[in-house]
Amino acid sequence: MMDGDVVRPVLFSIFGLDVQTYGVSKALAALVGAYLLGRAFERLGLKKDSAHSLVLWAVVWGFVGAKIYYLLEQGVNLTLHDLGGMGFTWYGGLLGGVIAALVVIRRHRLPLGVVAGAIAVPLTLAYGIGRLGCFLSGDGTYGKPSSLPWAMTFPDGVVATDVPVHPTPLYEALAAVVIAAILWALAKHWIPSAVFGAYLSLSGIARFLVETVRINDPALFGLTQPQLWSILSVVAGAILIARTRPLLPQDPPVGASAQDARSAPSAV
Repeated sequence: MMDGDVVRPVLFSIFGLDVQTYGVSKALAALVGAYLLGRAFERLGLKKDSAHSLVLWAVVWGFVGAKIYYLLEQGVNLTLHDLGGMGFTWYGGLLGGVIAALVVIRRHRLPLGVVAGAIAVPLTLAYGIGRLGCFLSGDGTYGKPSSLPWAMTFPDGVVATDVPVHPTPLYEALAAVVIAAILWALAKHWIPSAVFGAYLSLSGIARFLVETVRINDPALFGLTQPQLWSILSVVAGAILIARTRPLLPQDPPVGASAQDARSAPSAV
């Protein structure tokens, strides 16, 4: 069993103000995502400013969506504390971010399939960074009690526990690195929209598995709400892959843009 000495809810203080590890990790995730997507856009012949605008608005509305979803989850148990703090739900953030991204894509007249493929790896790595922030701040997104050698206590976390538990944020961060590597390899051979389908499926599988050791109440058929969303993500990704002919052809397929076919190796 490992202790939680690495947990630091407050990263540092300046002029009497505490800088929270949770907030810093989310800002770092956004910056890394914007940088990687900006580079991908440049390789694709798209404007880097469009990438930055997409990330900015996706982050803003992602947080709004995550907070709204979390508050709706609380229902009758809602308290004033829930209105602030670190109460966010990932799938609410995903919905809010996707809607914002679609608006930016439309306004900037960007090719949807190409952008979807380009965003897969940056989004995955940004998510992993965010989960590391959850781990380092001890935000309470732990798993069930465990006796495994790597089980951890979080006595100094925002949501403290002296009981050894699964460090599920670490599981998700590690899964994000693996998924990003797989997507990067697929992008060399698959068209961009299929790469995004792979992102949906792989990230859904990872979250479904992590949920088996998380503490969340069953919502339907013995499955938690995140698991239900995960199944939807996996199915949507599989359908997208099946409908888009994943393998990159030598020549652009009929009805697809030449840029979409040429850009798959540069989707990262």
